Amino acid sequence: MSTIEFNEMWREKLLNRFLSYVKIYSTSDAESEATPSTERQWDIANYIVEELKTIGLEDVSIDEHGYIMAYVPSNLENDNQPTIGFISHYDTSPDFSGENVKPQVWQNYQGEDLILNKESNFTLSPTKFESLKKHIGQTLITTDGNTLLGADDKAGCAEIVTAAEYLIAHPEIKHGRMALGFTPDEEIGRGAHKFDVAKFGAEFAYTMDGSEVGELEYENFNAAGAVVKIHGLSVHPGYAFGKMVNAALLAAEFIQLLPANETPATTKGFDGFYHLMDITADISEAKLQYIIRDHDEEKYEARKKFIEEKVAEFNQKYGQGTAEVEIKEQYRNMKQQFEGKMHIIDLAAKAMKEAGIEPKIKAIRGGTDGAQLSYMGLPCPNIFAGGMNFHGPYEYVALESMEKALEVIVNIVKA
Repeated sequence: MSTIEFNEMWREKLLNRFLSYVKIYSTSDAESEATPSTERQWDIANYIVEELKTIGLEDVSIDEHGYIMAYVPSNLENDNQPTIGFISHYDTSPDFSGENVKPQVWQNYQGEDLILNKESNFTLSPTKFESLKKHIGQTLITTDGNTLLGADDKAGCAEIVTAAEYLIAHPEIKHGRMALGFTPDEEIGRGAHKFDVAKFGAEFAYTMDGSEVGELEYENFNAAGAVVKIHGLSVHPGYAFGKMVNAALLAAEFIQLLPANETPATTKGFDGFYHLMDITADISEAKLQYIIRDHDEEKYEARKKFIEEKVAEFNQKYGQGTAEVEIKEQYRNMKQQFEGKMHIIDLAAKAMKEAGIEPKIKAIRGGTDGAQLSYMGLPCPNIFAGGMNFHGPYEYVALESMEKALEVIVNIVKA
């Protein structure tokens, strides 16, 4: 049974807020060194700031890097409760177009195929995505088949803002201080890089950036990015005998040196992987961009070393300097940061149960801002935001899932 009164007015507020967010183009860009990595992210950042001010939050601020903070003050007479934070990111993934998003709302879904785009006959079907069957009778928000939706993580943004607005509108709900944080560039691994933990002032926080209802995560991949460059020698093909070194062909050979059964498509659960994200190649030079992932720290370190060894073997075969690799750390498994702090997880699990949700505590096959923030001194597990099929045109979210996320936020704060 619901622990908060959530009538049609609040459903409309949540829905309309989410729809307004996803229509704002805010894709991040890994090739940019700026923060935010794209100027377009300022559009949604400034939009959210004005909303927070209109709602009546305290100490609303946005810094020169696009990090937003705001607060719902405590309404307790004797307030000795910790400040609890909630964080989400407003950028969307560069993996698929996030420009000109046209969300579609489907009321009372009955398990049928949804034709998202009649011109291309682009269809979202429970035959391919069984998770749709869990949303019979619910309201779905989808794409039009040409872009991603942006529920990752604009659903989280909408839930946090609406929860804050709800608490302000219901002073009879007694609660401690709530801190709100919104970040750029999470999708390119930099969402927490310039987050001011001291200014945020929370004892602990939660990222609202998970997927299915009930997800509660405090364990994630160790993560690094690896860029392998291969140098060739371009010579006119008519005079190439004994001279040409084709970097594109060498790149294809190098790819085969990594285990074919250790990719995202062939692993699950706690299995790690090597993921070839991008390749550019011509005769003179090839560039392979990998991400390296593993939950186990020893296996993670072994994976990084393995790529370095393969580059060394490649140079032994084709000459020193033929290949080079640069490996950069991205984030670490936050599990060890919760030793002695499991009350943070227990609080979220209790809030879910109060909302009629069975917690699904599992490891993330990915990472969130919370992983980096936990190592920066802000313990920050991850809670579901409700979106499904992230980073592509099949992305969708149920309004009811977002309502449940909002309810969990309120339950945590009032606890």
